[in-house]
Amino acid sequence: MPKVTYISSNGESRTLDVAVGETVMRGALDNDVDGIVAECGGGLACATCHCYVDAAWADKVGTPTSQDERDMLEMTASEIRDTSRLSCQIEISEELDGLVVHLPEDQY
Repeated sequence: MPKVTYISSNGESRTLDVAVGETVMRGALDNDVDGIVAECGGGLACATCHCYVDAAWADKVGTPTSQDERDMLEMTASEIRDTSRLSCQIEISEELDGLVVHLPEDQY
C-alpha cells in the first residue's frame, strides 16, 4: 500500500498507508490527521482540505486538475503557494508511494 507523509505546520509528521484509489484527504480523515478539515467531504465545494505538495513531488502530482479546483483555491484557501492543491483531488496511485504533503497552519 502506498505511503503518504503528512507534515503539520509545526513540523510534526505522520506517515500512513493510503489505499490506491483513495485520496490524500480520505487518508487524513481515516487516520485523524490534524490539519485536514474537509468540511464538504471531498465534494470540491470548500478548500478545507488544502495542502502543499512537497517540492520533490510537485511534478509528479501536478497542478490543479480542473478549473473548479483552481477557483476553489483562489476563492477560499488561505496562503496559496505554487504547490497548493486540494487533497480531495489527489488520488493515490502506486506512483505516489512516498508522497509528502505539508499542511497549512489553518484551513480558514
